[in-house]
Amino acid sequence: MVASDRISAYDFVLDTPIPDKGRVLTAMSAFWFDLLDVPNHLAGPADDERIPQQVLGRALICRNLDMVPFECVARGYLTGSGLKEYRRDGSVCGVDLPDGLTEASRLPEPIFTPATKAEIGDHDENVSFDVVEERLGSRRAAELRDATLHIYSTAAAHAEEKGVILADTKFEFGIDADGQLVLADEVLTPDSSRYWPADAYEEGRTQPSFDKQYVRNWLTGPKSGWNRKDGTPPPALPGSVVEATRERYIEAYERISGLRFSDWIGSCV
Repeated sequence: MVASDRISAYDFVLDTPIPDKGRVLTAMSAFWFDLLDVPNHLAGPADDERIPQQVLGRALICRNLDMVPFECVARGYLTGSGLKEYRRDGSVCGVDLPDGLTEASRLPEPIFTPATKAEIGDHDENVSFDVVEERLGSRRAAELRDATLHIYSTAAAHAEEKGVILADTKFEFGIDADGQLVLADEVLTPDSSRYWPADAYEEGRTQPSFDKQYVRNWLTGPKSGWNRKDGTPPPALPGSVVEATRERYIEAYERISGLRFSDWIGSCV
């Protein structure tokens, strides 16, 4: 599994890379795989001699799995597509929520909100738990839900100790040759998760973040000149946005892991 420096937003892969992003994602995934006590797809260490030098630090040796055809999303706070669905339906993926919630509200308890896996350029579609049951059967669907919420709760508690809120995250799972559910793909990275600084949290507004929301905000702001509704690709990111995004990714890793990114294997920019 090789992580790229490319970044996606609004179903587009942007032309402008974020230096060291692939290494941050790999370092973060490796940290979480080590911390979490769940079966995962790793088949060797991050410095495995089988990894080519040109991708060292942003690649991991992984087992082949039969991947589950759903993205397993856990939400502890209401934002993004979940907030949009709540405002429309009063629920998210069929899970009823209390009245009066707003941007960044903490949910009474974390919820499982699966989504279909879309091709690049298409939108992932939030679905109910019933859809997962119909596709995979009740036992496997419950196993996915329970694993997703258990991992999220464990990670959120660790992040909280580090002064970081894990608002939501997306997991992918596979099935191994023995039929065991296995955590796969990148895990709890700034690309697959929303991380907020706890000391700046304020319900009712958009939160500062350690993830690619900074890029999304610039793209939809007045300085980009981009209209996401007309179907044209996003513009190139300016250097200031690239550097600020890189710094946010690195800060997320260092705060959550307690490690220095400069000590991670591979070449720093």
